[in-house]
Amino acid sequence: MSQYPIGTPGQKWGTNEKLQWLNQQKIKRSYRTEVVEKIEALSTCAKVSQYGELKYSVGDYPLLSISGLEWDDNKPTILITGGVHGYETSGVQGAIRFAQTKLAHYSQYFNIVITPCISPWGYETINRWNPEAIDPNRSFYADSPAQESAAVMTHVAQLAKVIFAHIDLHETTDTDNSEFRLALAAREGIVQTNWNIPDGFYLVGDTENPQAEFQKAMIDAVSTVTHIAPPDENGQIIGAPLEQKGVINYAYKALGLCAGLSDAKYATTTEVYPDSPKSDDENCILAQVASIVGGLEYIIAKEGL
Repeated sequence: MSQYPIGTPGQKWGTNEKLQWLNQQKIKRSYRTEVVEKIEALSTCAKVSQYGELKYSVGDYPLLSISGLEWDDNKPTILITGGVHGYETSGVQGAIRFAQTKLAHYSQYFNIVITPCISPWGYETINRWNPEAIDPNRSFYADSPAQESAAVMTHVAQLAKVIFAHIDLHETTDTDNSEFRLALAAREGIVQTNWNIPDGFYLVGDTENPQAEFQKAMIDAVSTVTHIAPPDENGQIIGAPLEQKGVINYAYKALGLCAGLSDAKYATTTEVYPDSPKSDDENCILAQVASIVGGLEYIIAKEGL
């Protein structure tokens, strides 16, 4: 695999290399048109609020959340997050689509809080990192260096309500190997192992709290919409052993992952594969919605709601 064009092999990036990387990034789509306007259009049937604002040299970005019109302290609270990695489009659009089509129904069972696009600059420039070359999805811990992560954690803390379930919407794309892992290796001055991109949908559960039946219910729901990723020849998906069909586990909190920002009883990270010849943009969005619905239906049945 070719050497990344920024940096010196074996040496971590400094300020100059990060600035060089930032100067190469370009706006490729509109956060306002594709995200903000869709969210604002929901204000007649949901509560839309601004929970923070990113302030960067490249511009300022409002951070928006969506919730049901009525809050009931007797109901469990569900957190749905999207766009932690801004380039993962169906995570953002899937969260919005759920709000458009399913929020009203499931609000009879839950308090639902949705943050559809945690990393708007990443959405506009189709990037995994923020402008400071920080990965927000490795930055969910105290005194986070990522504005995006810190803003969501503050927002959740201000809810003053225990998060009962957290569904974090992501994608795995071909550019993970062709761009983002190469950039990571260059930034850290390391050799990055490349692995196959799985063709299909999968979930990443929490090693410390896997909730296997919850994950299975989501896989079953998604399988009616799109195909589930098979393991590779080593019985793995993205380098992790298969826990069950379409499910691997990561240590959420140890890795600083978004899905570990709370102590939710049920938590998962979805992974859609938009580059599959078997999928298209709409199919990917529907898969995200199906995963949320499958998870919520499981909780309703399991918890007797």
